[in-house]
Parts: sequence; C-alpha cells; structure tokens
Amino acid sequence: QARKEEFKEYIDMYPLLAPLIFIVVYTMCVALSLPIASLLTLLSGVLFGVVQGTIFVVIAATTGATIIFIVAQTSLGRTLRMRAGKFYQKIEANMNDNAVGYLLFLRLVPIFPFFVVNVVPALFNVKLRVFLLSTFFGIIPGSAAYVYFGQQLGEIETMGDLASPELMLAFILLGMFALIPTLYKQFKNRKMKEGS
Repeated sequence: QARKEEFKEYIDMYPLLAPLIFIVVYTMCVALSLPIASLLTLLSGVLFGVVQGTIFVVIAATTGATIIFIVAQTSLGRTLRMRAGKFYQKIEANMNDNAVGYLLFLRLVPIFPFFVVNVVPALFNVKLRVFLLSTFFGIIPGSAAYVYFGQQLGEIETMGDLASPELMLAFILLGMFALIPTLYKQFKNRKMKEGS
C-alpha cells in the first residue's frame, strides 16, 4: 500500500513498458517454478485493475507454462519429469483418453500443482497448440478471481474497508475457487460409492 501510488505513477509514465516488465517477470517466475505467482497475481489487481490485470496474468502464466512444457519435451526436461513423477500415474489414464478435455479440466479444477500440469502433458506427446489453448482458457477464471481479490486489497485504506461489499465479494469468489478441488473429490468419492 505504501508504494502503490509510486508504482501507479510509473505505470502512467510508461504505459507500455510497465505491463511488459510485469509480464516478463511473471513469465520468468512461472517458467522457473518460483512460488510467488499468486502474489504477483494479487499485485496485478492492485496495479492494473481486473481487466488488464487478468489479461497480463493469463498471457504471462500461459507463456511461462508453455516454456516449461517445451523444456520438458527435451532431454533438459529429465529433472522436471522426475519432480512430477508421483503424479504421472494419476493423470495417465485420463490424459490418454481425452487430452484436450482433461487438460482444460485440470486448469479449471486445480487438483494438481500448476507446475505438474505444465510438465506431465509433455510426457504424453500432447500437441503444443492443444496445451497452449487449454492453458490459456483454463486459467482465466482462477486468475480473474485472484486479480479481483488483489484489486480489492489495494483499495483498503481503513479497517472499515475490510467490511466493504466489494471485498466481501472478492473473499467469496476466492473461497469458491479454493473449494473447487474439495468439491470435486467429494463428488468423485460419491460417484465411486454409488458405483460400488
């Protein structure tokens, strides 16, 4: 909050350079699997607002994820594949059946770490175009929820602002997104019980 106005002045002075710097930094963080992407997503909401912030995050996250995917397809990706090893069998059957649908599902319902979903498809010879499009469209809802939450955090000036309708909505959206994996697992368990 203390530096918000300073950053916004910089963005106003350099309307093209500032977003480009943000996208490059975000892309590098995703490509290197640094655990700060969520914080950068919140920051994009503070600095750029919901629409622009979401666009920048989706572009950067998709680019970073695609870099990991391409690296994982080469001999340089051996280390990445080892890191994703324990998730391989869990994803294998579904990936072989319907790569497009399952990749989109994994992006919309984040039951596996983002890094894993970037690496594992490379082991199944998923086409780059399929990976890129499913990543781009699949991460839009979650990214928008985080960016909106970040924007609302950036509007807090007093303790009273914590109870604003906008911030409450942001908490609800973020909470709903965080609940998706749990709801999915409960739905899946119920289906298995009904089947047995």
